Amino acid sequence: MKKNDILIIENLAAFEKVVNRDYRPYDINMMVMPGTLEEKHKDVDPEKGIRALRRQFNLVYLLLEGVHDVHLGADYRWLKPNDLVIVPENSLYASSNVRDCKGYCIHFKTEFIQPLLKRPLIQEFPFFDLESEHIMNITEAKSQLIQHAFEDIIEEYRRFSPEKDYLLRNYILILLLRIRDLFRPFNRQMAQNANSSSRIANQFKQLLQKNFISIRKVEQYASMMNLSPKHLSDSVKKVTGKTPRQLINDILLLEAKVLLGSTLKSGSEISYELHFEDQSHFSHFIKRQTGMTVQQLRKKL
Repeated sequence: MKKNDILIIENLAAFEKVVNRDYRPYDINMMVMPGTLEEKHKDVDPEKGIRALRRQFNLVYLLLEGVHDVHLGADYRWLKPNDLVIVPENSLYASSNVRDCKGYCIHFKTEFIQPLLKRPLIQEFPFFDLESEHIMNITEAKSQLIQHAFEDIIEEYRRFSPEKDYLLRNYILILLLRIRDLFRPFNRQMAQNANSSSRIANQFKQLLQKNFISIRKVEQYASMMNLSPKHLSDSVKKVTGKTPRQLINDILLLEAKVLLGSTLKSGSEISYELHFEDQSHFSHFIKRQTGMTVQQLRKKL
């Protein structure tokens, strides 16, 4: 496998090999891959976790037990039992801590499920929208429903049938419909519970995810939101525990890790792509954030 195939992952076969360290032969055109977290995480590198990456396919998983954190776009969370996580295709994602996890997961290409849908995936299932909330903690009873849906998918995936793809599409559709039933009241409750600070923090994170490469100054985001920089900073710090500047640096560092780990581009090329003034500013940023040089960080990835 070429180095530039590694972390900007276009196909499920590459993901299984590189991230899950599963070296069995898989069809490069594979459209769906379900499984348990026990299976998928058993060979994940304990030192590196799941490195910063972008998948060109969707991920849905349910954590039942274990240690699992997640960087998802501008968000960083420690997951809890019965957290249901939605990772839309091409989202910036990483997990530094993955240990003793139990649960279920599925990767699938949007085009696999699209034949059953009347509208685009995001319109049918808004939890795949990049601006939606992507982590829901659900009750034990609702978790059981989701677990059964996953188990049906896994059982069908393992069985040979001339109707396999058709059946899998329908079982995945059932899973997504179950999640949509949970998402609608969850989303309404989130909106009702959101105070002013929460709304400001969420709006900032949405703007940040779209604009972090070209817009770096807190003052610019505050202006876009018609707020003072202090009001923005106070609200974001209250909700996330981090300042807007820290969140900008966090997502910028994740993107830099993707490029350093998945391409052969030079530090100068990456600094240009990420809109740093020059390579020295990029090197200083990496050193300040990680304590390593650009080359040391690349080797670690």
